[in-house]
Amino acid sequence: MKAIAVDDEPLALEVVRSHASKVPFLQLRGEFTDAFQALEYLQKENIDLIFLDIKMPDISGIEFFNSLRKKPLLIFTTAYTEHAITSFEMDAIDYLLKPFSLVRFIQACNKAYELFNYRNTTETNDHLFIKIGSEQVKVMYEEILYLEATGNYVTFVLADKKLLARSTFAEAIHWLPQQKFVRVHRSYLVSTKNIRKVESHQVTVGNKVIPVSETYQQTLNSILINEVFGKKGNL
Repeated sequence: MKAIAVDDEPLALEVVRSHASKVPFLQLRGEFTDAFQALEYLQKENIDLIFLDIKMPDISGIEFFNSLRKKPLLIFTTAYTEHAITSFEMDAIDYLLKPFSLVRFIQACNKAYELFNYRNTTETNDHLFIKIGSEQVKVMYEEILYLEATGNYVTFVLADKKLLARSTFAEAIHWLPQQKFVRVHRSYLVSTKNIRKVESHQVTVGNKVIPVSETYQQTLNSILINEVFGKKGNL
């Protein structure tokens, strides 16, 4: 699993480097005190995981991550607790409070590695199995219109039915291939193929009008632009 670390404090990067060297499945490919250098690096290289500080000069870690078109797995490393809720709304794998121990670091990496392996599997498949009660129900990606967070459950909305799965929203999002689905709101993930209409601050999927929050507007716009130019290129 290829990773980079972004933090404006060199000592914090040293801690990540030292801990990462002890995790056998992790390769730390780069360390950046300048977030814009990290952005330039990510435009050229494919990375699976980012260790990211939140409070940095010029651009915050939250702004940094939201600007990425293709989003790697995310672990925040910060000295501040107040952004924890926001981090999980952004589907962060973990939120490491400085100073964090090697054991705590490894726990976060193990969670990331599990989702990394699952994500790689989903990208080569055309379906997933959703646990509904005691059953495993097979669902094709193309059948899914959108996902909606419902308390401790996630509703998978298909054209002809709804499936309620006991899962966190972050887990459910990582079950699905990034190139087919986009998050538009803290409570909604939609199928890009099934978007029928895009309006100011909302999209229509099937017969459902779904709000688009400012946090995810940039990502949605990037995907739609890519879809248009990608189709033109195939004409």
